[in-house]
Amino acid sequence: MADFTGQVVIVTGGAKGIGGGISRAFAGAGAQVAALDIDAEAGTALAEEEGQIRFFEADVASDEVCAQTVGQIIKDWGRVDVLCNNVGIQPVPSYKLAHELPVEMWDRIIDVNLKSFFLMARHCLPQMMEQGKGVIINTASVQGLQSASMVSAYAASKGGIISLTRQLALDYAKYGIRVLAVNPGGIQTPLVDEVIEAFGHEREQFFEDYAKLHPIGRYGQPEDIANAMLFLASDKASFMTGENVCVDGGLMAKGAWAEVEE
Repeated sequence: MADFTGQVVIVTGGAKGIGGGISRAFAGAGAQVAALDIDAEAGTALAEEEGQIRFFEADVASDEVCAQTVGQIIKDWGRVDVLCNNVGIQPVPSYKLAHELPVEMWDRIIDVNLKSFFLMARHCLPQMMEQGKGVIINTASVQGLQSASMVSAYAASKGGIISLTRQLALDYAKYGIRVLAVNPGGIQTPLVDEVIEAFGHEREQFFEDYAKLHPIGRYGQPEDIANAMLFLASDKASFMTGENVCVDGGLMAKGAWAEVEE
């Protein structure tokens, strides 16, 4: 395992789900982790569980909040080595055809899922440039490559993340900063639990059926994404930048149009 002792890692949406897995993984590898989230209960519990993690209650869709929070982290810890832009929302009421989607909901999804990635990068990059080194890893999605039904804002945000990743990688490579994206497939998170409950699915059957979509034969866990991010943030990936990596159990290799094998 890569050693991140002495490094400072910021994880947005870092209190639970994929973000919680990322926060725990970097803390386990020796990093000082700043977990940013709006869920104070989950964030406080995580920080109490993991001594290497400090929780910051923060809505990173706000530029002012991003500036204040990053400023506080740099003031307290002196540096930012890795930024994991992970926060993402896909509210159940947003599952609508585009012409039926309220503009306010479109704006909120884009603000959280895409704008916050720009804002957090904007405030971390000057410190990374001063250090002459840094890594930004963005959580995109397979839905940025192939979409599902009735998720226009979510799909647009994830496709935007992939494009933003390439652009930042080109612009900041000369400063020793690498920028990458990870595209999760089906991962068991609270977001999925909300969908299961809202649409009345039977939980065990849902996961069994969805696992069949993945050639590897199982549903993903937050640790699967965290493990990939640990590698991408490490010096072992020092020749990688501007790329998006699918961690999806083979979903994109198969193609969304392929038949599900029984």
